[in-house]
Amino acid sequence: MDATGRRRQGSYSAYELTEETPVYVISVAAQLSGLHPQTLRQYDRLGLVSPDRTAGRGRRYSARDIELLRTVQQLSQDEGINLAGIKRIIELENQVAALQSRVAEMEAALDGAAAAMQQREAAVHASYRRDLVPYQEVQQTSALVVWRPKRQQSD
Repeated sequence: MDATGRRRQGSYSAYELTEETPVYVISVAAQLSGLHPQTLRQYDRLGLVSPDRTAGRGRRYSARDIELLRTVQQLSQDEGINLAGIKRIIELENQVAALQSRVAEMEAALDGAAAAMQQREAAVHASYRRDLVPYQEVQQTSALVVWRPKRQQSD
């Protein structure tokens, strides 16, 4: 994966088609996003939306790229955010997604460690000797106890 959370070119399976699969040429991507092809080129130069490249350096956009183009346009037109601000927003959203993924990984690891610890604790408790009685300290008293053996009865 690259810095934007996308897979690098060439890492796609021949039969795998996901939202990250680069399939759209620039003219189709422009139509799907409602933008001019020159706008897509400009966004690529600025690093806002970086499509994968073919061996001949042609741009190939994925469904995720198309959605990102729409988001950039919406932020620019509706929210009035400049392109530098949009780039920073995209970078921060990618960071948040990466951190959320890392937190999920760490939570899973923590859950696994807690389960292993509970198993070890249960094993230790199961290994306790049941024939031993815990020592309890006897209260010291000044009482006197007299022991007398039982007398044997004569038959």
